[in-house]
Amino acid sequence: MGLTDTQIRNSKADVRPRKLADGRGLYLLVTPTGGKLWRAKYRYKGKEKKVSYGKYPDVSLVTARKRHAETLSLLAEGVDPMAIKKVEKAEKRETFEAIAREWYEHWKVGKSERHSGYVWRRLEADVFPRVGMRPVAEVEAPELVEMVKAIEGRGVHDIAKRALETCGQVFRYAIAHGYAKRNPATDFKPRDVLRSVPKKNYARLDAKELPDLLRSIEIYPGTPETRLAMKLMAHTFVRTGELIGARWEELDLEERRWNIPAERMKMKTPHIVPLSSQAIELLETLKIRTGKGALLFPGDRDRNKPISNNTILKALERMDYKHRMTGHGFRGIASTVLHELGFEHEHIELQLAHAPRNAVSAAYNHARYLEPRARMMQRWSEYLEEMQRKVKVVPIRGEVA
Repeated sequence: MGLTDTQIRNSKADVRPRKLADGRGLYLLVTPTGGKLWRAKYRYKGKEKKVSYGKYPDVSLVTARKRHAETLSLLAEGVDPMAIKKVEKAEKRETFEAIAREWYEHWKVGKSERHSGYVWRRLEADVFPRVGMRPVAEVEAPELVEMVKAIEGRGVHDIAKRALETCGQVFRYAIAHGYAKRNPATDFKPRDVLRSVPKKNYARLDAKELPDLLRSIEIYPGTPETRLAMKLMAHTFVRTGELIGARWEELDLEERRWNIPAERMKMKTPHIVPLSSQAIELLETLKIRTGKGALLFPGDRDRNKPISNNTILKALERMDYKHRMTGHGFRGIASTVLHELGFEHEHIELQLAHAPRNAVSAAYNHARYLEPRARMMQRWSEYLEEMQRKVKVVPIRGEVA
């Protein structure tokens, strides 16, 4: 007679493990801690082996007997059940998702939490549902094409391209570690399967429209922090992400400079923003409100996280500048005006963090021409003040280092 569910439920732990036999080698192991584990003994080529079927009650008596019957069937065919389980385990371990998880743990070191989190969310949302359970060595290019076209179908062309790029990185990792022999993501280019999308420039005003914008910012009815963020963006023309993620430890008000670390920059190299007198005044005002924390612009709900990337954009929309101006637009206006004022192109490009940088020159370039750049940034702030007062501005030539 085999076991019954009543016997199994009523079985008690002992000081030593106890075996409750069900028949044909299948038994329930009751551990001293009360655990109940399904096990079975069998012999293959003269050697005794054991196989596990899981834990009771997660694995019922009926299920355990079914799994044991499959084991006995394999033995009858001359196949070692444990060898099959090892193959299945290896295949499960080497799925695209499993390798992507390994790659991600390796890749995310040194990346910002915001960026690495974005990449992982895209994998979970767009990639794993399509190819996650496929053995990484068996994924083919048509599967990736189907994936990126499905993403494109939602109207997010850039995300489709980034998903393919991330898949390529996972496959390179798989090749390097012996999980795969080729990278199907390199079999085609995004333009081979995705529609061409005209490049859109960030919306921005003409310089002649600055007076009204600056006055609108001055009387913005939202929070003082948002108003200061827009004013500081205007005076420093950094990227939105660089502004909202700013930390007080990056600022040296005595030296009148803002040292943005490489991990927070798009180009992944350090960046120095010389601070004008007007920018210093804004920062001193802001410090009264947020200076006790680490961030210049902490969020309302979590003071350890910065305000949303859309905060400035939404503020501009509330001021009736929707589709006409973005936070990034200040960069374009600054570039145009500073060139018109005669400042050196290289100085402007360095301040915009546009200059090409490689591993050799990165540590050097970010600190180039600091004195003329400081004079340029001061002149830019003065220009903004003049525009806000709508005083006629007489262009002057920028100084050459």
